[in-house]
Amino acid sequence: MTFEKEWAELRSAAAQRSAMQINSAPAEGGGGAGAPDLVVNRDDLGAIGNDAYDLRTRLSKDGDHARPATFDAAIALTNGNFASGSAVLKVHDFWQKHLKTLLDSCAHISNHLDYTKAQHAKDDVKIGGELTSISKLSEYMK
Repeated sequence: MTFEKEWAELRSAAAQRSAMQINSAPAEGGGGAGAPDLVVNRDDLGAIGNDAYDLRTRLSKDGDHARPATFDAAIALTNGNFASGSAVLKVHDFWQKHLKTLLDSCAHISNHLDYTKAQHAKDDVKIGGELTSISKLSEYMK
């Protein structure tokens, strides 16, 4: 089977699965009254955020081992009139740029998950308070 034919069959199957359904529930039982298909607990968020923080901590230490030696080598090669000195300096700068981007991404993930965890806790308290007042009204309506 050629790639084009296989790709066309896969696209057709995907289009059939995602076709709009009117006045019916999906055949596979997704959505609606069934069990939720996405559940995230605060403990899960905390664990992922902690892993991202640990990764950032290790990466900030371990990702910087070769930087001083690489920079020194680039300067020595450049001072020795070797053309490869500028190339080594480019590698050094490229690594530093991408290491910083990766460190910032890990910090962003960690901070976002910490924020999400705290926000969910606040939302739970707020919803609990609102439901308590509704249950009091329900008692009076009996």
